[in-house]
Amino acid sequence: MANKKNLVVLSGSGISAESGIATFRGGNGLWDNVPVEEICTPEGWRRNPGKVLQFYNNLRSQMREKEPNAAHKIVAGLESEYNVCVITQNVDNLHERAGSSRIVHLHGELTKVRPEDCYTDRDGFSTKYVQDIGYRAVELGECGGPRDRQLRPHIVWFGEAVPNLETAAQLVSVADILVIVGTSLQVYPAASLYHYAPSACQIWLIDPDEHLGRQLEGAGIHVITDVATRGMQRFREALASGTL
Repeated sequence: MANKKNLVVLSGSGISAESGIATFRGGNGLWDNVPVEEICTPEGWRRNPGKVLQFYNNLRSQMREKEPNAAHKIVAGLESEYNVCVITQNVDNLHERAGSSRIVHLHGELTKVRPEDCYTDRDGFSTKYVQDIGYRAVELGECGGPRDRQLRPHIVWFGEAVPNLETAAQLVSVADILVIVGTSLQVYPAASLYHYAPSACQIWLIDPDEHLGRQLEGAGIHVITDVATRGMQRFREALASGTL
């Protein structure tokens, strides 16, 4: 293990799109049909928690019907040769189900809940898998306080701090290879993570957006202009051929 190179994968919604999970932006994105301020902000939660809970319950139900695709499985398979860590902006569990063992979720996890007054991992997010979150629920009190407390989705909403950002930056700072796949690099602060890569790190972008690719090629980043499944296959072939 000690002599393996560190390979960090920064993934976004594009890697799960080919599994049938809607992206947050673009054609038929999640925010095309529901205003973001209504269901993905603390203000929206305070105004109408029932609406927020229903949105995430529906999203969770959809996720259970989806399966990891070839891109998720290739990422997991790289662990046989590299020290792989996945840093994902996704709230689905497809990386876990594909077999990846080290995953940092920047924006939370659909399969988890927490009391509404808990904010960081140190506060003891619930680790139980959930089906549906009701408007009122009994919590075991991981954060202390009364047992009868409202549960909320374990999601980092717009306007909230990203608890795992420092951990993610540290992982990128010791990467030998960084692969950016399925993210348009539009959501901050996650979009700035690749700047923490050391100078000797080889950075690869896998994305079908030619404009984004041209932008990053100018910054010395290797670009594979393709969707996540084919792009990860091409990346794996580049590894096998020794061109890295």
